[in-house]
Amino acid sequence: MRALFPGSFDPVTQGHQDVLRRAAFLFDEVVACVMFNAKKTGRFPVPERLDRLRAAAADLSNVTVDSHTGGLLVDYCRRAGIDVVVRGVRGVHDLDHEMPMARMNHELAGVETFFIGADPALAHISSTLVTAMSQQDPSRHSGVDSKSED
Repeated sequence: MRALFPGSFDPVTQGHQDVLRRAAFLFDEVVACVMFNAKKTGRFPVPERLDRLRAAAADLSNVTVDSHTGGLLVDYCRRAGIDVVVRGVRGVHDLDHEMPMARMNHELAGVETFFIGADPALAHISSTLVTAMSQQDPSRHSGVDSKSED
């Protein structure tokens, strides 16, 4: 079974890597896909996000990396023949945000959503927090694995 792990990955965090690793263990193939989010301003260009995501997935033989910056997630799923979306959730706030999208993806295209709870040691990490920390002190890269750094 193929699964899609979508996100802005701006930047890739240890939390993303943890969810990706766990999804790779559960599914035959996982496509980690950089998606466009109109509510977010991109900090890194898509090619750089793809490179960092490839580095984060380098030791996972059943993970491929792609991007989809136009159209709906279900459009990508239909085109790629994917019926499951993997989402990491850090808490009830994430789940409250994800549930309406999961219902809509199922209604529109029959795509199921598989939620993976965040590792408690990583649940406080977000791309926004990582970016804020690196802007305050560029030598700090809390939450970003050294493999995904330049």
